[in-house]
Amino acid sequence: MTLPPTPAQTVGPFFGLALTAPDGHLVAPAGHPETLTVHGRVHDGAGEPVPDALLEFWQPAPDGGRTGAPGSLRRDGTAFTGFGRAATDADGHYTLRTLPPGGVPYLSVCLFARGLLHHLFTRVYLTACQDDDPLLSALPPERRRTLRTVPEGGGTHRFDIHLQGEKETAFLAFD
Repeated sequence: MTLPPTPAQTVGPFFGLALTAPDGHLVAPAGHPETLTVHGRVHDGAGEPVPDALLEFWQPAPDGGRTGAPGSLRRDGTAFTGFGRAATDADGHYTLRTLPPGGVPYLSVCLFARGLLHHLFTRVYLTACQDDDPLLSALPPERRRTLRTVPEGGGTHRFDIHLQGEKETAFLAFD
């Protein structure tokens, strides 16, 4: 007798239920003057765009608070939750609109994509912070650059993620 494979035995992505909030990438309250835009592309090992990735972002509020508004993605457009979820489009592009994180120079990211049996963690450093950050100082200089955004002006930052290859993004392991 053969049984059908379970979701854990198949390779997704199965994000249909996770993307029920189409504005999940809009973390900043509507019209907030300090809104930052972080955007980029997710690339596979061959440098091709990944059109079906899902990125989750976590961060403290501008005042350093980590509680956020209740309800994660369920908000009224005026409350800051500290959590966002963005999907890539057909060209592998994603966009996040958020506020500057307080107390740390980075956003935390969790990436889900086809072919990944486990999600990946990384950070998006928004400022040209010194290498005295514990995570950055533990990395070789050439790997540090994979965690830093490229400022484009007007509060916009580019952050591309490379899953493998010469430009591979530094991913974090948590025990």
